[in-house]
Amino acid sequence: MTTYPVTALRTLALFAQNLHNANESDLHPDAETIYQLVDRIGCVQIDTLHMVHRSQYLVPWSRLGAYDPTVLDALASGTERRLFEGWQHAACIILLSEYRYQLPHQRRVREDPAKYSRSWLSDPQNVALIQSVLARIRKEGALRTSDFEGDGHKRNSWWDWKPAKYALEHLYAWGDLMIAGRQKFQRRYDLTERVLPKWVDANEPTATDRDRFWIERGARALGACLPRHAGDYTWMGVSKSRPMVEALLRDGILIPIQGSMVNGQTAELVIHRDNLPFLKQASDGALKALRTTFLSPFDNLLWAARRDEMFWGFHQVLECYLPAPKRVYGYFCLPILNKDRLIGRFDPKLERKTGTLRIKALYLEPGVKPDEELVKDTAFAMRDFMTFHEARDLVIEHSQPAAFGKKLMSVL
Repeated sequence: MTTYPVTALRTLALFAQNLHNANESDLHPDAETIYQLVDRIGCVQIDTLHMVHRSQYLVPWSRLGAYDPTVLDALASGTERRLFEGWQHAACIILLSEYRYQLPHQRRVREDPAKYSRSWLSDPQNVALIQSVLARIRKEGALRTSDFEGDGHKRNSWWDWKPAKYALEHLYAWGDLMIAGRQKFQRRYDLTERVLPKWVDANEPTATDRDRFWIERGARALGACLPRHAGDYTWMGVSKSRPMVEALLRDGILIPIQGSMVNGQTAELVIHRDNLPFLKQASDGALKALRTTFLSPFDNLLWAARRDEMFWGFHQVLECYLPAPKRVYGYFCLPILNKDRLIGRFDPKLERKTGTLRIKALYLEPGVKPDEELVKDTAFAMRDFMTFHEARDLVIEHSQPAAFGKKLMSVL
């Protein structure tokens, strides 16, 4: 069996994620381009953190360059919507054409709720509240959590929801409600029958058919991966995904391959049969990774657990949930992709009032030299990143090595 070099595996992974094109090839992405990107990578994770643009907006930027984020919003709202908010890898923006794969989960959480939901639903007052919230939305149209009164108790943390929020989330999880759009990032809940376009296939697949679809989708979007990684692309754990991976291997849809890892060891991997020609092109040098860009900590490329270490020798960490003294790199670090390597990371904060992009810390990985080409590539990406954020000024507070930050500022 051929053992594919790690450089080819990296290039395939980046190609599958549309992270390979040279920056100079970027155009001004329109709605169709953004829709096709979501189709290619499967879905885009939603997150609330916004030191810079939120993750769901960063993911398209990393691949397409500066664009208008309201275009993505419009694709997931309004009468011409083609995307929706659902649950896949986590809370994600997903193609409406794949809405039906939400239905088995909606049925399960309604018929067999988790322990906390079961306890909350055992209170008749909460059941009555759900019906009251549903009736009000049916009468008034889409509503936000803030449109409902609280219970008089001070909320101490983000998961300490007021009762109406629990009711809304139950109705959303069951499929009675969908997200009609957002207002200042607050969800607007409306009846599914008013949000879901008539053209959408709402025939419920079996759980097995759904799992097969998602595993195949994940494997295609990852390029090449360990067998267990295909489930990482959705909510499925290894025990859930293993039988489906084995079935897809038997059917020849997934193909076993060998690959050399960055540490020199060999790993048994799987690849979707659609990706095999591209792996051969990457091995022959016909397919190259040329892009320099920055990745959200929640980027799809990083969903396969520890593949960043296997393919790139890079350990992605998100430290925002750690106390400040325990952070090594910073609050919300973005990995830096340079061609086929992950070469560093930086911790940004956009000061929106002054239009200043502040880099609180900038790091290169051990052994990476800030040569002229690397600095030039990074500067090109940083200019576009600033354009995307409408930032006029850049401040680098700390750089390791110091020479990288100085050279970057001199080019910019």
